[in-house]
Amino acid sequence: MATRAKPVRADADEAPERASAAADSPEELEVDLLLQAIWRYYGYDFRDYARASIVRRVRFFMQEEGLSTVSSVQELVLHDAFAQRRFLRALSVNVTAMFRDPAFYRALREVVVPVLRTYPIIRIWHAGCSSGEEVYSVAILLRLEGLYERCQLYATDINEAVLRQARKGEVPLAAMRENTRNYIEAGGRQGFARWYTAREDRAVLDAELRRNVVFAQHNLATDGSFNEFNLIVCRNVLIYFNRRLQERVHRLLYGSLVQFGFLGLGSKETARFTPHEAQYQELPERLYRKVA
Repeated sequence: MATRAKPVRADADEAPERASAAADSPEELEVDLLLQAIWRYYGYDFRDYARASIVRRVRFFMQEEGLSTVSSVQELVLHDAFAQRRFLRALSVNVTAMFRDPAFYRALREVVVPVLRTYPIIRIWHAGCSSGEEVYSVAILLRLEGLYERCQLYATDINEAVLRQARKGEVPLAAMRENTRNYIEAGGRQGFARWYTAREDRAVLDAELRRNVVFAQHNLATDGSFNEFNLIVCRNVLIYFNRRLQERVHRLLYGSLVQFGFLGLGSKETARFTPHEAQYQELPERLYRKVA
């Protein structure tokens, strides 16, 4: 029997109205029906993801599975739990690296860390954490700044498969050259090699970096807030959502921040033109501070 997620449904007045216009093509109609079926049966809501990205990933899945129509994808994933998991992996975006966009981490150290020092307990949420590289990057930064012991990091993603990978704390050894370069550019003050052990084709990260991290499944499209945070990192996630879902997630993130908490977004994302633009102070490198 296929495993179903338990969606946290929005209240009726929060549920977005969806257009009832006819689809542009048979494939568009099939995609609509596929996403609706995934939502109703499994509880994963991809209906407001950016359509061009979704269609591209559905076509890739069809090619990998040897399927000729989107309708055949629907038949497969509704009746085969393993195929459903493969399909979820195909739809999830898992492009990441340690200390990706080094300037962001420099700004985090220079702008955010001095404020975090004033809190006895620091709660941090990585929303859309993928396989965990950026979670561990922040953990390293906190260790270097002497703040890790009073931090609790919550790392969430819709995809349970990448969460299992993240919990292992392992990174392909082939990626460590890029990761090391990013670490140095981000202002790392000690040799990067101290944070991992090479084991065959993997870099196994220091177990201490995982001690204060909780990895859990969470769907930004349907689930609600589960705590208040001093810092939320949600980088390179919103770009894969349409405008309606972006606004929904921005409301969730704003409501999950403590007063004067910080939000970190990706290099192509912004809090401008969102429901809470006026309530943020814009800082360098896509950092925002909740001021109202």
